[in-house]
Amino acid sequence: MHPLISERWSPRALDPSAKVTDEQLESLFEAARWAASSGNTQPARWLVGRRGDPSFQQIFDALRPGNQSWAGAASALIVGCVVTEDETGRPMPKPDYVLGLAGQNLVLQAVAEGLVAHQMGGFSPEAIASSFGLPETARAVVVIAVGVLGSPSLLPEDLAAREVAPRVRKPLSELVFTDTWGSAAF
Repeated sequence: MHPLISERWSPRALDPSAKVTDEQLESLFEAARWAASSGNTQPARWLVGRRGDPSFQQIFDALRPGNQSWAGAASALIVGCVVTEDETGRPMPKPDYVLGLAGQNLVLQAVAEGLVAHQMGGFSPEAIASSFGLPETARAVVVIAVGVLGSPSLLPEDLAAREVAPRVRKPLSELVFTDTWGSAAF
């Protein structure tokens, strides 16, 4: 497995003094832009806030309290959105899947830049839509905290323990099947 993949994880301990440069952020969005895009329909859209600016605060305010307990230390908060219709009003094909591909490119580029990224579903899409004025044909799907790895001691005690726990994934035998469902391919 490539080191960019094996080294990717979703830490919550972020250095509250670190900054992500404009060049680094631009490289993350370039990586996202070049993801597979469903016949070049490119339904992924992004909102970005840098710590200390109003956009960051708008995104932070939309997070659920559990995520707010640590995400304020991020250097940037990014919202991944999808456009659900093209300019003619036709539904976009599989926009959430395409955003997922673009989001993974963004996260892997963060690893390549020496950064970390944590993707979150714990936020209010309605609050994002309202505060950023999303059109009816756009929908917020994910928030990504981007920053520099910090010490787990910066986190509340319950999260600090999770931060240092070993990473575990199900074995391929439970995930990849052949012939019939549940018949392990590996």
